[in-house]
Amino acid sequence: MDNVSNLEFAPPKYAQIVRAIQERIEDGTYPLGEMLPSESRMVREFGAGRSTVVRALQILSMQGWIEREHGRGSFVRGVPQQTSERSHAGASAFDASENSARSRILSAGRVPVAGAVAEAIGVPEGSPAVMRRRLVLDEGEPSELVTLWFPVDVAEGTDLADDQPISIGAREHVQMVKQLRPSTVVERLCARLANGTEREALGLDEGTPVLGITARILDASGDVIAVAEVVLPGDLHELEDSYPAV
Repeated sequence: MDNVSNLEFAPPKYAQIVRAIQERIEDGTYPLGEMLPSESRMVREFGAGRSTVVRALQILSMQGWIEREHGRGSFVRGVPQQTSERSHAGASAFDASENSARSRILSAGRVPVAGAVAEAIGVPEGSPAVMRRRLVLDEGEPSELVTLWFPVDVAEGTDLADDQPISIGAREHVQMVKQLRPSTVVERLCARLANGTEREALGLDEGTPVLGITARILDASGDVIAVAEVVLPGDLHELEDSYPAV
């Protein structure tokens, strides 16, 4: 996979929601400690699917703008000391819950790895790893294909190899069962043509471009917890970059 530096992955739907909420926190429209509008209200306001709104809230939570409380809602934490407009697609894929209404598990289990995935995990080609693949839906339509890869020792004793949804998401499940916490995410992005598996899962025509994101999720010691592969149809998503002119 080619490395494309300084590109910002910004799918327009949830990127707009992220930026709008950031601006409202910055200008005081949403004060510190205030509860954000409900997901249903945001769906109506932004004209987006619920899964898109949830993804935006996950990004804001990971960046430190808000705090999400299960069963209560999302609350403003304020402007983080260090902010980033990157959407963190890989980290978000690892963090997201596998809600059956918004995603569908396509396959899960122990398989040999090859190529870029083997390199990312740091094992020889053909070595076993635990793979977990799901199709993410937006208003019932395929929106992205997410494949999570786990070293065998990380997956041991977990439900990661089972083909049933993990409602709390892979990240929280790994933290609860194995006490492993992500510290760093190294993400690479490229634009390419979809392969056969991706075309079938996403319902794409031959020759359709996709955005491919590969993220290595590391603990504080630099060991790999997981590798996330995210594939997004190029006709539904776009790249955006901003940088100083001098």
